[in-house]
Amino acid sequence: MYGTAFNARLFYLIGASGAGKDSLIEAARERMAGSSNVRFAVRYVTRPRHAGGERHRPLSAEEFKRRRRRGDFLLAWESHGLCYGIDHQAADWLAEGRDVVVNGSRGYLAEARRRVPGHLIPVVVTVRPEVLRERLRRRGRESEAEIEDRLGRSRTLAGALPEDAVVIDNNSRLAEAVDRFHALLTRVPAR
Repeated sequence: MYGTAFNARLFYLIGASGAGKDSLIEAARERMAGSSNVRFAVRYVTRPRHAGGERHRPLSAEEFKRRRRRGDFLLAWESHGLCYGIDHQAADWLAEGRDVVVNGSRGYLAEARRRVPGHLIPVVVTVRPEVLRERLRRRGRESEAEIEDRLGRSRTLAGALPEDAVVIDNNSRLAEAVDRFHALLTRVPAR
């Protein structure tokens, strides 16, 4: 268990694929570059570097499994046929009193809370179904059937938001969502 040694907050972003989590994280990272006590964890993913989407560190499935067995990750999960991990640098930052932003997974939220008890703030990025459908089509990674499947999961999970979640609406201009996210990240924590 790591959480007892943490002195900061873990902002754990979740939301439908295509809701804009990566765009929100990148825009906030740029806005806060060099002027903040907030760190942005880069995920290890079993996906090639140039496969589109987020900034990440690519690993083969075998290397990911090896690192996971070794205990290299603070957080690690599987979703949609890929493996994702956040290394222990995030734990070091939290212990130093630096807030950390991670792109998480709704399915892993309970385990993430267990690993970072009392310090995790779920941030749910929401988007209307018609906006999500258009973003997924533009992204071009999923078939129409896969898009409809994602929309169905998004509707199902929208009604099951964590009670303590902070919701960031990302239906309009990205700058508006970034403003709300930035305000959340720079709010002085109640330590």
